Amino acid sequence: MARFWFCVAGAGCFLALLVLHSRIRDSPVLREFVFQVSWRTEEILYRLDVGWPKHSEYFTGATFCVAVDSLNRLVYVAQRGENIQKVLVFTEDGYFLRAWNYTVDTPHGSYGHTIKKYSSFGDLVQVLGTPGKKGSGLNPLQFDNPAELYVEDTGDIYIVDGDGGLNNRLIKLSQDFMVLWLHGENGTGPAKFSIPHSVTVDSAGRVWVADRGNKRIQVFDKDTGEWLGAWNNCFTEEGPSSVRFTPDEKYLVIAQLNLSRLLFVAAPPVGSIGYCSVISSIQLADQVLPHLLDVSGKTGAIYVAEIGARQVQKYVPLNSYFSSFHS
Repeated sequence: MARFWFCVAGAGCFLALLVLHSRIRDSPVLREFVFQVSWRTEEILYRLDVGWPKHSEYFTGATFCVAVDSLNRLVYVAQRGENIQKVLVFTEDGYFLRAWNYTVDTPHGSYGHTIKKYSSFGDLVQVLGTPGKKGSGLNPLQFDNPAELYVEDTGDIYIVDGDGGLNNRLIKLSQDFMVLWLHGENGTGPAKFSIPHSVTVDSAGRVWVADRGNKRIQVFDKDTGEWLGAWNNCFTEEGPSSVRFTPDEKYLVIAQLNLSRLLFVAAPPVGSIGYCSVISSIQLADQVLPHLLDVSGKTGAIYVAEIGARQVQKYVPLNSYFSSFHS
């Protein structure tokens, strides 16, 4: 049975969801407006799937996080608000399956600072951290506004902890929750952070962190935690809020929240970080605010949680690109 992890943060942060076994709308007027997508470069890789989901009325709160269970072809959406279902479950085709709300704390509230593991049907399995108590301790583990986590197939967990709280750190845990390594200092130098907001891992063993406040992406060796380099030349206007890879790992897909923009950046070869090179982009309407995103490891579809538009939208690869990573 699949298991799922959530970061439940306190004031000034949000809840984040990731899937263990994958690689790991309210206003009709607004929704129609958001469909006006422009491509800034000549190479068009993705198009909007205007039929996803089949029924948007299930989005009743601020949709801030989305995660894809590629193995079971499911999409999990997290939303915040009072008296609403906090987690919605859809098929990748857009059909609504179920919702659950049990023991999920309200993000941006005064209660949280934990990371919780759930079954796919919402049963609480594990809690890390002290509910309602922020902190920086490692034994026992404490958090303050954890932003997001990424779970490898091995069960190792990467956590970015510090969306405006006490901590600005990246932690790697083993599957039995032992701290393997961490970088945990606020600052602008190598391996220091200012609002680390998203984290992912590639097949070459590199950990990619959206260091949002410092307007850069930092890269680390997943085994040793060694700092490998950073990208900042693509983010002069605004830092990245979310980062994921396409299934072929040819591109990184990066969200910029306040610019309402998605970037497709060429991934560097193994052994080199180099410089950030934008290949394509999607400019969304003002105030859509793409917060966090995830990518299906099987279809390459991108699901974007738009906190301003209060919806999740799906982008699918064009046939020529899709066939290139399935050939």
